[in-house]
Amino acid sequence: KIGETYIEILCFSSLTERAIARHEVREIEQRHTVDGPRQDVTLDEEDDVVIIYNRVPKTASTSFTNIAYDLCAKNKYHVLHINTTKNNPVMSLQDQVRFVKNVTSWKEMKPGFYHGHVSYLDFAKFGVKKKPIYINVIRDPIERLVSYYYFLRFGDDYRPGLRRRKQGDKK
Repeated sequence: KIGETYIEILCFSSLTERAIARHEVREIEQRHTVDGPRQDVTLDEEDDVVIIYNRVPKTASTSFTNIAYDLCAKNKYHVLHINTTKNNPVMSLQDQVRFVKNVTSWKEMKPGFYHGHVSYLDFAKFGVKKKPIYINVIRDPIERLVSYYYFLRFGDDYRPGLRRRKQGDKK
């Protein structure tokens, strides 16, 4: 009986969080309509594209991002790095609401390519119809571990002078 009650509380808590998030999104949208839109531009379907590359560490994500920067420049995409606190990929509910609103309403930055160490976020939970496209690069788990070992031991070529907290002895 206690376990069932606990599960019911968790389900209720999750539903409550979603309802609050939807309400906050509606409030932000109403504020924008009262204050006026940032720009009176209607985007074409192909210009209303947002791609989110939620980077998985040690899967050639830096190399892929460098290629993406070159391709985005040629194809007139805006590139934005999603910088999370301490590279924590999980966002609070409040940050999720802000992120969804920014990604969907920032017309000046569309089409856009967002990249960073972020977890998948279901935009449909927040009532968004035009959802971003998510992409990932994956790698064999053992190869990732080997790459991480050498990364911690020797650093990387991308920022060779950076001293990392977990970096080991190079001897």
